[in-house]
Amino acid sequence: MAQVVVVGNQNYKKRNVFAVWIGLPFITLGIYSYVWIYKVNDEARRFLGDNSIRPALSVLAFFPGFLLIVPPFIAIYGLGTRIARMEAASGSPNRAEPVVGLVLGFVFGLYSLYYQDHLNGLWRSEEHTSELQSHHDL
Repeated sequence: MAQVVVVGNQNYKKRNVFAVWIGLPFITLGIYSYVWIYKVNDEARRFLGDNSIRPALSVLAFFPGFLLIVPPFIAIYGLGTRIARMEAASGSPNRAEPVVGLVLGFVFGLYSLYYQDHLNGLWRSEEHTSELQSHHDL
């Protein structure tokens, strides 16, 4: 279901956007949503080399943070800014829009589909770049 992409010496995953959005959360009674939030924030931390990104705090913003209503939306927006930073750092012309992700958070939780699609595009681009470099080195 997920394909591992190696960038530098780190592993990242291209995930099926529909599995992330509806399939796995449905099968796991919502638990996978928290796992995904942790994993993508961890990928952002590693890719950007930014140790100020705390994946566990992002998960806590959703659970039990949803009781305060606002924290999950701050976490959704923050994840969008991290993904946009990742795209900028890789030189990708595409940029995730945190406001779009935030709005999609109100529409059936579509932010995860949107953000994972951007991440998959980033990993495809990085994979292609590393393939070109390895052929060039030959």
